[in-house]
Amino acid sequence: MINESALLESKALRDSALDRTDVLDRVKTLSLLPDGMHVTTAMVAAYFKVAERAINRLAQRHRDELTVNGLRILRGEDLARFKGDTLSLYPDSHPQPRSSLALWSRRAVLNVAMLLRDSDVARQVRTYLLDMEYLARTRPVEEPVPSGVASLDDRIDQRITHVLGKTVVPMFNALIESSGEHRRELIALRAGVQSVERRLRQHRARLQRLESHREDRPLAGVMAAIDAMNGREFEEYVADLLRRDGCTDVVVRGSSGDRGVDITGHTADGRAVVVQCKRFAPYLSVTSPAVQKFIGAAKVLHSLEVALFVATCPFTRDALNIATDGGVIAVHRGLLEEWSAGAVLAVLE
Repeated sequence: MINESALLESKALRDSALDRTDVLDRVKTLSLLPDGMHVTTAMVAAYFKVAERAINRLAQRHRDELTVNGLRILRGEDLARFKGDTLSLYPDSHPQPRSSLALWSRRAVLNVAMLLRDSDVARQVRTYLLDMEYLARTRPVEEPVPSGVASLDDRIDQRITHVLGKTVVPMFNALIESSGEHRRELIALRAGVQSVERRLRQHRARLQRLESHREDRPLAGVMAAIDAMNGREFEEYVADLLRRDGCTDVVVRGSSGDRGVDITGHTADGRAVVVQCKRFAPYLSVTSPAVQKFIGAAKVLHSLEVALFVATCPFTRDALNIATDGGVIAVHRGLLEEWSAGAVLAVLE
């Protein structure tokens, strides 16, 4: 089986796994530029939770390999055309580069995951690739892996393991005790059966771990869909999440003059809810002044029983501290992803 160090060191092994770009969204949703195909260096860094300079250094060391897999550097007319056709659609969400812009395809981002050593997200991507490779090598070719088959395999593995452990091995034990002439051969056969039993247990454990990873992850693509919304669509989306979780009297106020409060409503047990929504690019952050402004509006205009600041990006440390001190729940990008996938915010229960 391919191990992680071999994947990091061998270009041939990396090339063999580059078609599995769906693994990126299984580990963590990769947000794309408005063209739906590329990300910037800053967005790659945000995905892997590393500094942008780490991605730049990686690009310099492996420029030829990454270029083959979709890394492009836009300059001159190509840059102007991309800015006009794509980035200009969302001028507030994406920076407007002056001289050059690195564009990364999903294939190039997966390539980074197989080269980047100091990133927990990259390690998770590599682990998922190894799990997929293990399944491909251990499952017969004529048996594809459709949804739901793992549970059937799990039951079969349990049954075979039970028969080997509870019937076949005890039978060999009895034969060994009563046989003199063939004792050595029987011991060797018993060892073989026990080896098969251990391998089945290991295989079952790998399948269970892989399936649990899938169940724990939010639905692939949910954040990409949110990133494609405009401000009003995002407010309506958050309002729908509130209604889904039992809130009543939910009203999207938007720019109706409530000065920093976009949504109001009540929890299922009657507490007043006020919400501020910010649809920012994932590499930006909500800063403390924005949270302070929301706290002020919520205290002056509303009861501040339940106050949510929902954003498609992270919060700075100062912003999180101010939110905590002011009684505001900061729903950052990761928490929004979990909420969108079905988790209920604790404050709404």
